[in-house]
Amino acid sequence: MNRMGRAGLTLAAILVAGAGGYWAGQRAIVLPPITWLQAIPWLESTASVPAHADPAASGPIIYYRDPDGRPAYSAEPRKTADGRNFLAVHASEDISFDEKPEADAEAARPANGEPKKILYYRNPMGLPDTSLVPKKDSMGMDYIPVYAGDGEDGSIVKIAPGKLQRTGVRTETVGDRVVVQLVRAPGTVQPDERSVSVVTVPADSYIGNVENVTTGDRVLKGQPLLQLRSPELAAAAVQVQINPGLNVARRRLENFAVPKEVLDEIDRTHQVPTAFTWYAPRDGVVLTRNATEGMKMAAGDILFRIADLSTVWVLADVPEYAIANVEPGQSATIRVRSLPGRTFQGRVALIYPQVNQVTRTTKVRIAIPNPDGLLRPDMYAEVEIAAGGGSSVVAVPDSAVIDTGTRQVVILDKGEGRFEPRGVKIGARGSGYTEIRNGVTAGDRVVVSANFLIDAESNLKAALTGMTVGESTP
Repeated sequence: MNRMGRAGLTLAAILVAGAGGYWAGQRAIVLPPITWLQAIPWLESTASVPAHADPAASGPIIYYRDPDGRPAYSAEPRKTADGRNFLAVHASEDISFDEKPEADAEAARPANGEPKKILYYRNPMGLPDTSLVPKKDSMGMDYIPVYAGDGEDGSIVKIAPGKLQRTGVRTETVGDRVVVQLVRAPGTVQPDERSVSVVTVPADSYIGNVENVTTGDRVLKGQPLLQLRSPELAAAAVQVQINPGLNVARRRLENFAVPKEVLDEIDRTHQVPTAFTWYAPRDGVVLTRNATEGMKMAAGDILFRIADLSTVWVLADVPEYAIANVEPGQSATIRVRSLPGRTFQGRVALIYPQVNQVTRTTKVRIAIPNPDGLLRPDMYAEVEIAAGGGSSVVAVPDSAVIDTGTRQVVILDKGEGRFEPRGVKIGARGSGYTEIRNGVTAGDRVVVSANFLIDAESNLKAALTGMTVGESTP
């Protein structure tokens, strides 16, 4: 038979088989295999399976799909509207974006070539659900096999590179750095106690002439302030005149705080003055004036209070819980409400030795230069102390520490997708970093993002491993 004849017979056979199949499919009739086509010599080769045919489906049936390819699926067997059965989809036929089981098995194969034993399959989302056979969760994700020997201590977690990218895991190298903790506290501006002087009445006296000096004026050392008339001072001055070589009489005037200028004038004129002039004891600003001409003042009454404000103190009320981090010499930044945008720099000079019983705060003294006089006594100040900024310590970003309330954990990156939770002892916090006193060293890599997911997976794995060991124990 020539070639044209064979082609015609072949076409006719195919049309007949197709028509018969269509007729049987419309009536749900199962036809026997078409073996008579293989009896035709020239069709024997065409009836063989192509070399590129897909391998047979394997694994359990995971769902059923529409036979026409429409987006319709079912977890149970069902039929279409025209009575045709949905097609079964086996585990090997499903599309998966995760690593192939073959790749997992290859990765799980030890050096001796024998595959590792699969203990169980765990939920891919970290839920407390395991299975002894392969399965999928409600979202179609494959359960993850857990092999014997994974995680030497039961806490190491292995994560595939693809999953690391999807979960957003980021790591950072641990290093030494200075952890600065800002301690914020309210404060007030006060004069330096060592630069304050008062002018008092040494004995019962009457105030004579008062110079044109008022509160807020600046005075110079030796500048006249007022005159005093005192019978007691006059009697002591007479004794000096009567007995010029008697040191006791002169010493009495000195004990009355009579200025040296007045004593020198008595020695020069050999006369007792009708009024004694009092002078400013230092350069500074008059903070208080209580002297009025004609007033009678008792011994010890304050006439003037003068302070040098070129350097002032800021007394900050630091909370009791933060005082342990504050040390003398630490830098401080001061802001006052009356000068918005202005900052003043100083250093901690002294930590007061007692705690206020009412406010539970401790006063911290900060000395600040005030050459322009912008800082005035009793101003309200906001203080920031850079505490804990001494030497470099091992520190990690704050996001790397998982604080459960009873313990602190960081996740170490062991390389090749292996992660290990590690308990640590933390110290000071500040500037976005936390001091690690024990648990990790400089050069280790820690997870700084999505670490809580790895920690949850590690805790679940440790719990499941314990359950497995408990079940296997006789």
